[in-house]
Amino acid sequence: MANGTILSIVQNTLQGMGVVGYGQPATVIGNTNQDIVQVLALVNAEGDALAHERDWQAQATQYIFSTPFYTYTGTVTSGSTTISAMSSTTGLTANPGYFQVTGAGIPQDCFITAAGGGTVTLAQAATASGTAVSLTFSQILFPPPADFDRQIDRTHWDKSKHWEMLGPSTPQQREWLRSGYISTGPRVRYSYMGGYFMIWPPLGTNESLSFEYVSKFWVLATAPTTLAPTKQAFSVDTDTCIFPDALVRALIKLKYFEVKGFDTTAYYRDYTTQLDLAKANDSGSPTLAMNPRPASILIGWDNIPDSQYGQ
Repeated sequence: MANGTILSIVQNTLQGMGVVGYGQPATVIGNTNQDIVQVLALVNAEGDALAHERDWQAQATQYIFSTPFYTYTGTVTSGSTTISAMSSTTGLTANPGYFQVTGAGIPQDCFITAAGGGTVTLAQAATASGTAVSLTFSQILFPPPADFDRQIDRTHWDKSKHWEMLGPSTPQQREWLRSGYISTGPRVRYSYMGGYFMIWPPLGTNESLSFEYVSKFWVLATAPTTLAPTKQAFSVDTDTCIFPDALVRALIKLKYFEVKGFDTTAYYRDYTTQLDLAKANDSGSPTLAMNPRPASILIGWDNIPDSQYGQ
């Protein structure tokens, strides 16, 4: 059953609280009554905090993206950070800092900082010279979705190769991999750096990668085009949210009387009861097995090495 709107929840809650002198409010959003203004502020602030209480199932979202790469030619000059006479810079001009470049004369772990007008600017000076050098530009940094709050572990997959990605790498592991000291094998490594999702090694193929994350959104808009929440706060009277109505009502009562300085022992007890119930109903229990761990038949995902098979 669909959850009630913020207007209906506030109306039903305040009906039995005796805090509004003129009866049930006709609106919540835009209402100038100080009690309604305070209730809205409280439910938005505490609802956002509640969204971080756990990884609610309704906030789980899948993100699928590809790994763009481009192969062009250009003139590389030793000691210079400029690649000239580029055959093309298509795909590189909008977000050049997301790409690394590999090719003859290009240093290890080299990002580009600008592209356009037939040239590309490197973050490091070239180590050798050459004309019509074949260069591969691979995107390794990806901005997270706009509603990204936190990742869900063990959901990162290379769907093109049907392998789980390895990670998240620690800063020490990331620098070790990027040093070029060791070949990383065919599996994609990932980490988070500077607010970006980073993969390694730079790919020369268009892979389909995905992971699941917890969205920071918990409010659903009126007549949503998706069942997923799309807001961080109530902004329209007909907005709903991912939490059960009983929990939101208990939350309003607790926080309202708390800021007014009243004894909230009973309200707190009701709120924790509703919160525990919401958590219990949010996900099912795992299936219990008599064996300590599922056995792999012949070869499983957890016992295939990256390389050196049979050695």
